[in-house]
Amino acid sequence: MSASARTPLPSFDPADPLGIDDLLDPEDLAIRDTVRGWAADRVLPHIAEWYEKGELPGIRELARELGSLGALGMSLEGYGCAGASAVQYGLACLELEAADSGIRSLVSVQGSLAMYAIHRFGSEAQKQRWLPGMAAGEIIGCFGLTEPDHGSDPAAMRTHAKKDGTDWVLTGRKMWITNGSVAGVAVVWAQTDEGIRGFVVPTDAAGFSAPEIKHKWSLRASVTSELVMDEVRLPGDAVLPDVVGLKGPLSCLSHARYGIVWGAMGAARSSFDAALEYARTREQFGRPIGGFQLTQAKLADMAVELHKGVLLAHHLGRRMDAGKLRPEQVSFGKLNNVREAIEICRTSRTILGANGISLEYPVMRHATNLESVLTYEGTVEMHQLVLGKALTGLDAFR
Repeated sequence: MSASARTPLPSFDPADPLGIDDLLDPEDLAIRDTVRGWAADRVLPHIAEWYEKGELPGIRELARELGSLGALGMSLEGYGCAGASAVQYGLACLELEAADSGIRSLVSVQGSLAMYAIHRFGSEAQKQRWLPGMAAGEIIGCFGLTEPDHGSDPAAMRTHAKKDGTDWVLTGRKMWITNGSVAGVAVVWAQTDEGIRGFVVPTDAAGFSAPEIKHKWSLRASVTSELVMDEVRLPGDAVLPDVVGLKGPLSCLSHARYGIVWGAMGAARSSFDAALEYARTREQFGRPIGGFQLTQAKLADMAVELHKGVLLAHHLGRRMDAGKLRPEQVSFGKLNNVREAIEICRTSRTILGANGISLEYPVMRHATNLESVLTYEGTVEMHQLVLGKALTGLDAFR
């Protein structure tokens, strides 16, 4: 008799229909549950109000709490960072975005962009100066690459830095910068005579300002700013010494996009859970709407895409932990998972009917947030072209 015949099958779990939790070890599950518990306690009771008001009050306190959880620079080694695996970092991103994309963006920009840039390309003095405080959430960081006129084509950026003796003088503008107006340090990329270089800029430097961007209809519970550098004078050692060219910022973006692959599935899961619970309890024509074939078809299709996306994220995480994850594979994940997450949110909204537009439910909030996630850190078209080039060997970018 086979082992399968002797061992009873586990019961079907609607929350984990593929048994993906079996791929996780106890430490993975503990980290996931810790972040989920923090989000349930500190974010979910307030997020609808924050979103409606278009603010993220207490962001500095939230950052310190996330630092105490080890969620900032989570997968980096040393300097107060947790040194967690890529899968563990991904699980944290999923749980944070299940609360709200703005909270995950806070963590991604802090750890995967600003801290990652300093950790990978910075001098030892820069690492010692900034990373411990950033890991603890005592210092918030931001990452300045996108400009008002240059998003998908960062090579054409106009921000520039000129040598003046031993100093650098930095001038330019950056746009759509998460954490900008609350940051204590900004990693800013600029044109120089040597090529594109990264600079570690204290935000209290003379000539630096970060006006907050208002009137957003997406990522409303997130601080988004413009960065303005008006002849900001920096010492010679402000430049990141270990990288020249676009490979610097693009490698940071690849690390952050990896977190989005997981995070988008958190927003999708939250919307799916709301739709499933609603379908079980909402009655029309004398019975719960979850008993109608068309509703079940929607739920089944959403569940398939949701858990396929989680499996994809898990696979990419294992590849990252093994040092085998390519940027094209990250593009594969970001393109698929964000696109499917938006569709899950939209389908969930149809199950909730008119209630789906209310902030009493998370669905419309996630849907509008994901409209930003769809295009930041690489638009759909850019990721399609990355994959198209990888598949054909032909460059269609220009």
